[in-house]
Amino acid sequence: MGYRITAVSSIREIGVTQWDLCGNPNGLPHDPFLTFNFLDALERSKSSIADTGWTPYHLKLEDERSSCVLAVVPMYLKNHSAGEYVFDHSWADAFERAGGKYYPKFQIAIPFTPATGRRLLIRSDQDQKQIGGYLVRGLAQIAAETGVSSVHITFTDKLQWELTGKLGFLRRTHKQYHWQNRGYHSFDDFLTDLSSKKRKNIRRERRAALANNVTIELLSGRDICEYHWDEFYKFYIDTLSRKWGYPYLTRKFFSLIGESMAKDILLIMCKREGRYIAGAINFIGGECLFGRNWGCIEDHPFLHFEACYYQAIEYAIHHGLATVEAGAQGEHKLARGYTPNQTYSSHWIVDPSFREAVDNFLEAEREWVQEEIHCIQEHSPFRKA
Repeated sequence: MGYRITAVSSIREIGVTQWDLCGNPNGLPHDPFLTFNFLDALERSKSSIADTGWTPYHLKLEDERSSCVLAVVPMYLKNHSAGEYVFDHSWADAFERAGGKYYPKFQIAIPFTPATGRRLLIRSDQDQKQIGGYLVRGLAQIAAETGVSSVHITFTDKLQWELTGKLGFLRRTHKQYHWQNRGYHSFDDFLTDLSSKKRKNIRRERRAALANNVTIELLSGRDICEYHWDEFYKFYIDTLSRKWGYPYLTRKFFSLIGESMAKDILLIMCKREGRYIAGAINFIGGECLFGRNWGCIEDHPFLHFEACYYQAIEYAIHHGLATVEAGAQGEHKLARGYTPNQTYSSHWIVDPSFREAVDNFLEAEREWVQEEIHCIQEHSPFRKA
């Protein structure tokens, strides 16, 4: 069978039907970030476009005879390294000091979303290794032909990380804190798994978070209105401004996902004295609740932990979800029942000398990440067996 790989400048050139057959095929847990609607909202809202440094360069692989789309890849041509959560600024600096040009580069990722998932999106009726291998080899060829310095596949799943590594991509590991459902029936059931001190601290934090007459609302589907998005966007902008962050997502993005994928969204809103003061947005997967953005316009002790961590755990238990991914970084999550897990990325460096230098660095970094995870696990909040 002959294959043809082409690049498109908008996900709409592939279309919702063909994209979703590859992004969320039958037999795999639903991933809201791989849906056409999520990625299309990023483009239509002008969040991930050329003007923000995220030029869509999505790949589609077709059967040459039938023109049937067999696989797609969410890829972007980038002229910076912002919004990725896997830091390669030092690589860029080193390469340019040596006379190279690091940007532009290709980024295979879900923009502004440090959540693990498939990145080579292949239909379920296709040979995953065969098509995956063809895509990986094609990526190296496309990089050479377009003159970019590198291709980066970030927050990929372990199977695709291993596949790309076998075909010459450099392998990198990182860590995130995830909560794992051990068959709990209630939040109190979860607490019984923790040491006495951690259990008492969490109960104290939950009481303190709501002490100033704060109430919590959980909204999903048709319960989410434009008014809620107006309020949430205020929190999003205010928090980023105070932390010197950049608001990657535009206000329109939230309206678009509210229209097209509200059933995949859990919006946790905090109210005091009749007005909303804080909120957290989560995305609901088939097996995982993905915590994304948080913001507030009033500071209340432990409210962030309540809205982002404890409410997410309660929701996951109630709905039978296996995992809560609460975003990047955050050692403070450990005391709240979130434990360290490896995450994965793969990197193709075109220049052979630079590729060797990065490979040597990553070999040492992988060992350090594994040792760090092991050390942190020794201080787990869970009771010792």
